[in-house]
Amino acid sequence: MQIGASSLGSLAQLRPGVRRERASSWDHTGGNRDYWPFKPGETRTIAELSGAGCIKHIWMTMASKEDAFLRKVVLRAWWDGEAAPSIECPIGDFFGIGHGVMKNFWSLPLQMSSSNGRAFNCWFPMPFADNARFEVSNESDSEYNLYFYIDYERYDVLDDSLGRFHAQWRRENPTAGWGDDARRFSQNPDYVREVWDTPNLTGDDNYVILEAEGRGHYVGCHLDVDCFSRSKNDWWGEGDDMIFIDGEPWPPRLHGTGSEDYFNTAYCPKEEFSSPYHGLTVYSGTEEWPWRGKNSVYRYHIEDPVYFGECIRVTIEHGHANNLANDYASTAYWYQAEPHKPFPSLLPVAARLPRPDSE
Repeated sequence: MQIGASSLGSLAQLRPGVRRERASSWDHTGGNRDYWPFKPGETRTIAELSGAGCIKHIWMTMASKEDAFLRKVVLRAWWDGEAAPSIECPIGDFFGIGHGVMKNFWSLPLQMSSSNGRAFNCWFPMPFADNARFEVSNESDSEYNLYFYIDYERYDVLDDSLGRFHAQWRRENPTAGWGDDARRFSQNPDYVREVWDTPNLTGDDNYVILEAEGRGHYVGCHLDVDCFSRSKNDWWGEGDDMIFIDGEPWPPRLHGTGSEDYFNTAYCPKEEFSSPYHGLTVYSGTEEWPWRGKNSVYRYHIEDPVYFGECIRVTIEHGHANNLANDYASTAYWYQAEPHKPFPSLLPVAARLPRPDSE
């Protein structure tokens, strides 16, 4: 069974044999306690589906009294009996914004919506041939409540050309920047020129958003930067995106011109906005330091997936030629044929927490 197209133009197409189903947190006693409580340290399977199908929509909301609990709760998913999860991500980051932040934004595949971003939605299709399993882990110190819908389609058989959905979170805090401090940048023009003339002709020290092996296509990411390292103009960007496909030699066929350019903005953006495929969801700068603190940007390759036949390495510089030391985290989304390369070990809770705003 092919996954149905979702545009308005194909909405009238009849699809015999397709069945709509849902797993949710509804109260099976008939009451109104439509949530699942999670005790501290508790892991629960929230959906286990058998047969062929495709996840079409996930909605979740949570209630917790802890700060940054969106980095303390982890979402995982497995397809077709695989041993390692294809989704492993702090739950807030999975739905499109890092830093443990909830706020209203919208894109085509991911949204946080009213009130104040507390309703999370994912529209990435997630096909499976035999079974699917979703698991949530509460790694916080207090109990919290999870409300959820997992809406999916049932098929008699799945088209064997469909890849499996993957989502992976990474963080480097801080990145290994080699540049000097603000005093030398502001008082020594020769040093500024030296930094900007320093080449990066390998990409070896770039921040890595994704490394995957197999056949598939990368469909985008969001990048979450906490800027505490000052540079020329105090701007955290200027790092080029470099995407290496199938072990190709230098230079990569996809080489960009700057961080803001990869995320489809320009000139050191300072205005929050959302659109279907790209946006700036978090901006925390001040008049004294326009890009200080937490910034989040996204770019989803919905119309232009990046295809790979053997492997892919998605990277971006942290400042020109990797001269800046800042807190970088990211969530990458992609489809591929299984098996997938094992994910790096998910960082423990203490290493996932956002930096205090005062630092």
